[in-house]
Amino acid sequence: MPKATTSDTTGGVRVHPAARGTGPARGSGFWSVGAVLVLLMLSSSVPSALYVLYQQRWDLSSGAITVVFAVYAVTVLVGLLLFGSLSDTLGRRPVLGAALVLAIVSMALFAGAGGLALLLAARAVQGLAVGLATGAMGAALLELGPRSRPMLGAQVGSAGPTVGIGLGGLGAGLLVQYAPAPTALSYLLLIGAFTLALIGVVRMPESAPGAGGGFRVVPHRIHVPAAVRRRFAVLILTIVAVWSVGGFYLSLGPHLALALLESTDYLVGGATVALLAGAATAAQLLLGRTEALRTALLGLGGLLAGLGLVLLALGLGSAGVFLAATAVLGAGWGAAFLGSFRALSMLADPAHRGELTAAVYVFAYLAMSVPAVLAGRLTNIHGLHRTSVGFMAAVAGVCAVALLATWRLARRARAEGSTT
Repeated sequence: MPKATTSDTTGGVRVHPAARGTGPARGSGFWSVGAVLVLLMLSSSVPSALYVLYQQRWDLSSGAITVVFAVYAVTVLVGLLLFGSLSDTLGRRPVLGAALVLAIVSMALFAGAGGLALLLAARAVQGLAVGLATGAMGAALLELGPRSRPMLGAQVGSAGPTVGIGLGGLGAGLLVQYAPAPTALSYLLLIGAFTLALIGVVRMPESAPGAGGGFRVVPHRIHVPAAVRRRFAVLILTIVAVWSVGGFYLSLGPHLALALLESTDYLVGGATVALLAGAATAAQLLLGRTEALRTALLGLGGLLAGLGLVLLALGLGSAGVFLAATAVLGAGWGAAFLGSFRALSMLADPAHRGELTAAVYVFAYLAMSVPAVLAGRLTNIHGLHRTSVGFMAAVAGVCAVALLATWRLARRARAEGSTT
């Protein structure tokens, strides 16, 4: 590994010597990584817009659809925990390159899928690609960000996922409804986009200060310091609520939208995902400078309001109320996640932040996958409408508990003069 004296510091972040300066290579490298982030998240939401079509063509149950979604969430977590720190020693560029190759393979599997088996394989490879890339993308955005705008890397890292999810849902919905080869075209276009992104990554400067240390897999340790476990437990309730909603919308949301709108237009399903993600992005941008716990409280209030509106829409059978509910829910989703994640990241000292972050991701991806699979199974028994009512009511209960606990935590933090 290179000695520390060979690296530079930019905006408080140590970088590789090759990433010094503010020239075109550094700037293009930053935006190449941003494009990879958006593309990976975009590709992850494309299947959500196609689930209804898969279900119809291959006679799949709602339970099978949610299992396909859960496979993605679980393999992202596995990839993140096993390879999340690999880019620290091997380098950002080779890890991102490998992730993009896996992403291209997954798109090819999706494009050629003719049944459940290949769909599951494609989702698994896609999840590993995202898990492998996540740590490298986050670090590279901070290291390659412009010196004149030190917060830009964090802003792109925060907004990129919801922007990608929204664009993926809407774009895939449009292609499925109005273009030929609906189960293949979106993925073929993404193969081209990922290939271009791979060229950009190959040409970007290396920014990891420890690059060149070779291939060394060091699994993320999952650990919550004893001193902060109570606060961690309070804040993790919000993470569970947020990603339970996200998992439901990304797996069964398009089905629910089509049922309420009494539509056969596949664009409706994709637009529902796009509306949720777009509102989340807007809320994150608006509240980016707001104190963490206050942001979480505002988000939880939005989540409760949105869940209440969803329940009202289900009771009335109203498509208009459902769309309004989705927008409110999305805004609460984005704010609650931003606030709770920022508050959680401040609980541990920098030397142990990676261990605590790994614990947060475990809860997030379990919350995204397990409730969605359970909802899919219950849909097979009780139907989509009754299952949705029960699911939203249960998540609303979790949100109410999280809101009360977070309010108490914020009041105690103010009394102690703390921001967490």
